[in-house]
Amino acid sequence: MIKIYGLPTCPYCDYIYEQVKDRKDEFEYINIGAHVNNLKQFMHLRDTDPVFDHCKAAGDIGIPAFVFEDGRVSVDPADAGLIEYGSPAACSLEDHKNGRKGC
Repeated sequence: MIKIYGLPTCPYCDYIYEQVKDRKDEFEYINIGAHVNNLKQFMHLRDTDPVFDHCKAAGDIGIPAFVFEDGRVSVDPADAGLIEYGSPAACSLEDHKNGRKGC
């Protein structure tokens, strides 16, 4: 099972959530804003895994973040077989602002 760390207020995370919400046997979506323990888990991961170095340098949070069964961490949805928000296969930011989900 792939763990996904994200926030519902993040359009990139929300776009990923719409792709996995009905696939609970494959993905575990962890809302880091729902409980302080979720945030602590993510912050420990972000503070210790070098995959986040680029995100931190750019001033990004690093979500959505994907943790695979073998322990590998990625911030690239394609690694989990998902479509990234803003890619040619995704809807536009304007679509998302207007409430279009899972497009």
